[in-house]
Amino acid sequence: MKGLKSIQYLSMVLCLILLVACGGGGEEPEEVAVEPEVETQQQDPTPEPTDPPPPTEEPEPSGLVTSLEEAQNAVVQIVAEGTFMDFDGTTQFNSAGSGTGFIIDPAGIAVTNNHVVTGAALLRVYVPGEDSPRNAKILGVSECSDLALIDIDGDDFPYMNWYQDDINVGLDVYAAGYPLGDPEFTLTRGIVSKAAAGGDTDWASVDAVLEHDATINPGNSGGPLLTADGEVVGVNYAGSSLFSQYFAVARDEALEVIESLQAGNDYESIGINGVAVSGDEGGLGIWVSSVKSGSPADVSGIIPGDILYSLEGLLLAQDGTMSDYCDILRSRNPDDTMNIEVIRTTTEEFLEGQLNGRELESSFSFAATLDDTVEDTGSTESSAPTNFNYVEIEDNTGLLRMEVPDFWSDVDPRAPADDSIFTAILEASPDLESYKNTWGTPGVFFGVLINTNYTPDSALDEITWAESCEYSGRFDYEDPLYVGKYDLWTDCGGDGAVVIEVAVFPEGQTFLGIVEITAITEADLNVADRILETFIVDN
Repeated sequence: MKGLKSIQYLSMVLCLILLVACGGGGEEPEEVAVEPEVETQQQDPTPEPTDPPPPTEEPEPSGLVTSLEEAQNAVVQIVAEGTFMDFDGTTQFNSAGSGTGFIIDPAGIAVTNNHVVTGAALLRVYVPGEDSPRNAKILGVSECSDLALIDIDGDDFPYMNWYQDDINVGLDVYAAGYPLGDPEFTLTRGIVSKAAAGGDTDWASVDAVLEHDATINPGNSGGPLLTADGEVVGVNYAGSSLFSQYFAVARDEALEVIESLQAGNDYESIGINGVAVSGDEGGLGIWVSSVKSGSPADVSGIIPGDILYSLEGLLLAQDGTMSDYCDILRSRNPDDTMNIEVIRTTTEEFLEGQLNGRELESSFSFAATLDDTVEDTGSTESSAPTNFNYVEIEDNTGLLRMEVPDFWSDVDPRAPADDSIFTAILEASPDLESYKNTWGTPGVFFGVLINTNYTPDSALDEITWAESCEYSGRFDYEDPLYVGKYDLWTDCGGDGAVVIEVAVFPEGQTFLGIVEITAITEADLNVADRILETFIVDN
């Protein structure tokens, strides 16, 4: 009974304490003689040791998006304003283009596409829940991955996390953004239909991208591809509504690029907003619609409306994509000097210069000058493949070298006959017999005369095609190694073929070189330019 009475006794004390703490009761409580027992418990000199409480995990910042419903809070609409040049030659002054971005850091760091922002004079970013746009600056861009990182004015923004699990075919995904310039947020649903689709397009070159069927439209560019939990699996950048195929730069590729951009560095980029374009006869180059101020492209003198024709001697966009262009950038450091050739459409000039080196300056090009002169005869020998490489060939003496297309595989490196005025000869064509006997096949003759009394003029005076061609005149010729003259013969054989007859001296006039090129199509004129860039006499 003693234990039971003690429990009842303590209960009475607790009730009295609670009444006092809550202000309960209106009368003075009766004194109860319990103080000695209470004091004994409070003055116990040896309390039982207790374990420290387990550490608590830091709570996630409140702005983190954790559900699809919250995704809208971290997706922004980007309006880029500036001057852009369309491929038809139309200049769009103070034009505004619209895209999407998403915030990945509460400080306002957001991801979007390169083609949304590069070359813009200013960016207006519309943050959900706000009526007025905020300004933003570009931290870094990558034209090859079509990614850009911007910094929106302000901080404490809602932001998104990246999906951490494997991205497999069949994963439910959602495309978020502001398509077609509509300020109303949209969300479409689909699945990942291919986890590693080809990523070469006419405006980017990525090893592999996600293919999905969550509908995207112009304006969705740069927006996130999300899971059902609002986590990012990729960055939308392309689509075909005709085939219900849409594409996103996958998480792993995007994170590698973003790490560099966040440090303020451009990645696989010279600072252009460009797209691969083709001429009537195949590959032409990369059309530049805008240029990032202060970039290597800008410093070299590239302007909107230019076509990047070649980089490091390699003709660009021969397959209609940015693949070769981006592969060259991947094989170089960002500050490496690279030779570049540019067609300036606004003035019809052919320019040569360097990235991270000398500025562009005017250079002659047969392809740019004579593109309206040649006519396609329809000959199978004259039709160049859309994708080919150049190879270096040389004659048997080792004196002569030049680069020709790999399909000009009929090569004659023979030594000249004893009674020939030439010291060495090198010829090439898709079909040398047809080249020599008809006007339907392109080809080249390269010969050299050592210690000769001939001059460029006197040599050209003895070479005539008057019976088969129309004579268009004699012109000065100069390149970094040689100077001389060239004759131009057109409408050869009545089929529109062109003969370019070049006679040159090196400094010191130790020999005379003769280069004769027959061109049937505009593509052959591009070949003529390459031959005249690479022919050399090793005397």
